[in-house]
This record gives sequence, structure tokens and C-alpha cells, in this order.
Amino acid sequence: MEPTDERLVAATLAGDGEAFAALVARHKRKVFGIAARFARHDQELDDVAQEIFVKAYHHLGTFRGDAPFEHWLARIAVRSCYDLLRRTRREREQVPLDGLPLGREDNVNPDRAREVVDWALRQLPADDRLVITLLELEEKPVREIAALTGWSESKIKVRAHRARQKLKTILEAHHER
Repeated sequence: MEPTDERLVAATLAGDGEAFAALVARHKRKVFGIAARFARHDQELDDVAQEIFVKAYHHLGTFRGDAPFEHWLARIAVRSCYDLLRRTRREREQVPLDGLPLGREDNVNPDRAREVVDWALRQLPADDRLVITLLELEEKPVREIAALTGWSESKIKVRAHRARQKLKTILEAHHER
């Protein structure tokens, strides 16, 4: 029988490095899934996932067990990804994509559409991109996003509305070119 996350946490805190390796193996897919929505390329994905696990290890003593370990780790992952967005905001491309609009509405290239949406998301401020990614791409409920970010549900709803408006404006501006 496999040990619970809570037992692995306790073992890690007692000095068992193998216990933390088991936690990483158990939750690696979830962490990479969250980070993949925010990273621009594989190297950045690997870096942010590693950063998430390092933060989790260093803050393991703060895990109280009130909620499942997976939720605690997901909150660290979301906050780390948010930090990544803020850190790399200036580095992200601000150059418009060539060839917009995507084409005729009855003949839209799905790969090109995804590329344009990704580009438009990169134009949003970090807070807006985080909310849109979690709400629309990850399809997380507002309550869960509030738990992950520490923001109120009202703030998330307002920010999501404003972010959608900004995204629409960005896409319309490039469609008119």
C-alpha cells in the first residue's frame, strides 16, 4: 500500500529525501500541466516546474494538511507561474503577427488560430492572463481560482470580464490591419 501524501510530507520533514522524490513523481504531471499553460517553450517549462518543486520543498513545513497536498502544491504552482508572467512580461514579444486576419471565417487554420490567441494572451498584463488561462483554458471554477490565487471571487469575476474585453480589443485591432 502506497503511503499518503501526508505521510510522505512527514517523512520528508524528518529527513527522508526519497519521500520527497515520491511526492515529485506523484504530482509531476499536475505541476507540468499547470506550468505548460504559462511557459513559452520546453526549457522555460522545465525551469518553472523545477522552481515550483524547490519552493514546495522549502515551504513544506507550512503544509498544515487542512486541504489535500495536491491543492497546496497547485497553489504554489499557480503563484510561481504568475511570478513567471510578471518577470518575463518585458521579454515577451510585442511584435504583431504577420498575416492577420486568420483567413476567411469558413476556412480558419486551427494551428494559426491557436498561434494568434497565444500571441494575444501574451499582450495582456500578467494578472489578466492568469485569470483567463485558469478560467477559460484550464476551465477552473471561480471558487477554485480564488483559492489558488488568494483573490476574492468578485475580483476574479471583474478581472475576467476586463481581461476578455482587452483580449477582444487586441484581436479586433489586429483584424482591422
